[in-house]
Amino acid sequence: MITTPDQKAPPAPLAGIRIISAEQFGAGPWATMMLADLGAEIIKIENPETGGDISRYVPPYTGHRDSVYFQSWNRNKKSMALNLKHEKGTELLHALVKGADGVFNNLRGDLPTGLGLDYPALTPFNPKIVCCSLSAFGRSGDRASEPGYDYLMQGYAGWMSITGEPDGPPQKAGLSLVDMSAGTMAALAMMSAILRARATGCGCDVDVSLFDTALAQLSYVGAWHLTRGYQPQRMADSSHPSQLPSQVLPTADGWMVVFCAKEKFFRNLVTVMGAPEMADDPRFSSFEARLENRAPLSDSLKQLSRAKATDEWLELLKGMVPCAPVNSVEQAFADPQVERDELVWELPHPEFGVVRVVGNPMKFSDYDHPRQRGPELGEHTDDILRVELGLSEDEIAVLRSEGVVS
Repeated sequence: MITTPDQKAPPAPLAGIRIISAEQFGAGPWATMMLADLGAEIIKIENPETGGDISRYVPPYTGHRDSVYFQSWNRNKKSMALNLKHEKGTELLHALVKGADGVFNNLRGDLPTGLGLDYPALTPFNPKIVCCSLSAFGRSGDRASEPGYDYLMQGYAGWMSITGEPDGPPQKAGLSLVDMSAGTMAALAMMSAILRARATGCGCDVDVSLFDTALAQLSYVGAWHLTRGYQPQRMADSSHPSQLPSQVLPTADGWMVVFCAKEKFFRNLVTVMGAPEMADDPRFSSFEARLENRAPLSDSLKQLSRAKATDEWLELLKGMVPCAPVNSVEQAFADPQVERDELVWELPHPEFGVVRVVGNPMKFSDYDHPRQRGPELGEHTDDILRVELGLSEDEIAVLRSEGVVS
């Protein structure tokens, strides 16, 4: 971001947005971290009786009530150690709600109402408040009390049935994609409702569930099934179900991915690989023909692809065929694009020295994301009570002695 001496830096995209969040683990903290990166003030409510967010204790690389795992979900936030089950804790929440735009939680679906974290409970204190709940199966229905995690949702929503090799067991995705996708959905939904509330003066409840998000991401596969009864299956070599060849191919020293989404890409691929006649072979001359002859096509391509190393193939194919290496995580972070896009952030940390995390992918021409480590448990409790709520040191001491705050 470049400004001249007579220019002021523009405000953060979400400057002035305040969200109170009762969150833990992955999906919820991911949602609010995306908002915090964009300048929203996130007050993370943690239960002092249970040691706060459970992700503070997830190995490897743990410290005193902190971990690298926790840091990866919680940068740019404030932590308030507040017992919401205590009557005075509820009173403090209500005081905070008066100056907030949203209240967020990713608790089990049946818990927010009991804890007074929904719109009917909080509208007397702020009619513009938006209450967002991110749960496994939503806040209503006979499954609201069921806990849910990313891994389970990949099973429920059919993802695992179409992931992996045909003759192998079902497999989950290697990352917590349901958690992060649902968190992104929740952040979008909540901010949409907050924008409306600021315009109309009326807030609302917002519900997002892991199950609904995972099912929604079946997308075109789901539409094929619902419209024509398509039965998706696991494909060999991570192949696309219809746009062939789009798959993993072995090389002399590893693997590469090719994606022939257009006929010209297939012709270019086999030409570069030294077998241009394959493009005119009736078995392979169209998407439809290749779909009918998937196995012989793949076998022929594999024989060709093993002749050179991955880097050699990529050098030959770039600009001709969409292609990529199958990198390790280490190799992925060594890609020059990572440094160009400033995707590794270094967060000074009192215990770990420096925590290096993956940065925010959203870029703005006039805004640089803040880069503050995730907070210590209750790090901002006293400041919030003193500055935001106007409590005296004696009042804060009483609350601490009664176990309301920590």
